[in-house]
Amino acid sequence: MRLGTQELLIVLLVVVILFGPTQIPKLTKMFGKSIKSFKDGMASEDDQAKGGEDKESKAQDDKD
Repeated sequence: MRLGTQELLIVLLVVVILFGPTQIPKLTKMFGKSIKSFKDGMASEDDQAKGGEDKESKAQDDKD
């Protein structure tokens, strides 16, 4: 599903009407921070998962 030019303009118009032009920079900044924190959380979760796998494989090697 792709958005065309008309749909994007309608969405932007609704956002401007709802939040006003002064609030939009604040909203985009908050949105960017939340995306960054989400990505950081996912990266740390991946690191923890990889660390757990390494410990498990080392434990298996030690038993053999």
